[in-house]
Amino acid sequence: MTAFATHRSDGVMLDQVAAIYGTPCYVYSQAALVERYQAFERALAGADARICFAVKANGNLGVLGVLADLGSGFDIVSVGELERVITAGGKPHKVVFSGVGKRRDELERALEVGVGCFNVESESELERLDRLAIDRGVRAPVSIRVNPDVDARTHPYIATGLRENKFGVDIERAEALYRRAATLNGIMITGVDCHIGSQLTELSPFADATERVIALIDRLAIEGIAIQHLDIGGGLGVCYEDEAPPSIADYVEVVRSAVADRDLKLVFEPGRVIAANAGVLLTHVDTLKPAATTDARSFAVVDAAINDLIRPALYDAWHAIDRVGQAGSNAVRASWDVVGPICETGDCLGTDRDLTLAEGDLLAVHSAGAYGAAMASNYNSRPRAPEIMLADGAMFEVRARESIADLMRGEKRLPPPDLGRFDRGC
Repeated sequence: MTAFATHRSDGVMLDQVAAIYGTPCYVYSQAALVERYQAFERALAGADARICFAVKANGNLGVLGVLADLGSGFDIVSVGELERVITAGGKPHKVVFSGVGKRRDELERALEVGVGCFNVESESELERLDRLAIDRGVRAPVSIRVNPDVDARTHPYIATGLRENKFGVDIERAEALYRRAATLNGIMITGVDCHIGSQLTELSPFADATERVIALIDRLAIEGIAIQHLDIGGGLGVCYEDEAPPSIADYVEVVRSAVADRDLKLVFEPGRVIAANAGVLLTHVDTLKPAATTDARSFAVVDAAINDLIRPALYDAWHAIDRVGQAGSNAVRASWDVVGPICETGDCLGTDRDLTLAEGDLLAVHSAGAYGAAMASNYNSRPRAPEIMLADGAMFEVRARESIADLMRGEKRLPPPDLGRFDRGC
């Protein structure tokens, strides 16, 4: 299933982590991160290529630092992610700046540090970037993100390559925008960018998108607009339950084969496929409410919640959940709905799970290394959970658990009101 299937990773037992750091708690495996990144390196051996980890999947400095030390580039969508990459040791010239709504201050900071490429998503952004680059006396390296109108056959919330999606420029309009870019003094055309969605489990959408983008590159070449790199984005899926996504090698080969006779550098933006199954969310069972006591369903109330892992509520996503270690005394086997303590019916991490449980048992929610902590919130005034990296038999706290004081930092009350100013009626 994952690097944590046996509840041991990098020589550390997960119950040891829970005993020291408490629950809920995210746990990552350095070895799993390295293995997945190096799988891309092996598949790209001999190619002119760059791997840019999608920071939105997991922006923890410990995670980014592991990948930066391996030589990874990074795909960012905000100035906050840019600063995280720099702090973690990433090189700005290996950064691609994506995102449909980049602010002026974000563009200015990216120009200041010298990011490798701006993935431009509109004519308005192109013109704004041109003016800012001219003011700074530089030329901004640009790829235009084209929308190839390819159905990625994934959840509609994470499909990004159809005409009705907000992302990119319609591929039929892209040539005109490239012509405009070629006339701008602050713009240097370097590539074409395309990203059709996330959690893709088939190769055909990647192949279709690559074919359409290469046809665009050929048309641009006829007009004298030379493209140096093709950024095919990310989106390769992982196994959460019973999916059978293509291997990294097969995914890369589809793209490499399509550009075999062209002098193009390749850029990939993997996120989920590197981080998801390198992490788990640990949680303790707080209360059991068997069906016999509810006259309906059996509920296992745990101390993790949708503020820690929103994917099941947001996407109807499935995460494997199993018990760590032996069941406690008085354990009950049932088909449990694993739910959190938040005041929402949708606060459910998994339904109909065949588990033998007792109150106090430790559970592992798998595949939480991507879009777990990255999408966490303080809903119901719950402090965000710590993040622990396991490496070479040791535990490293790469983010401490938030305190109650952290929740209120920056907030202020109004001065006491002058009650005499108000008509208090009778």
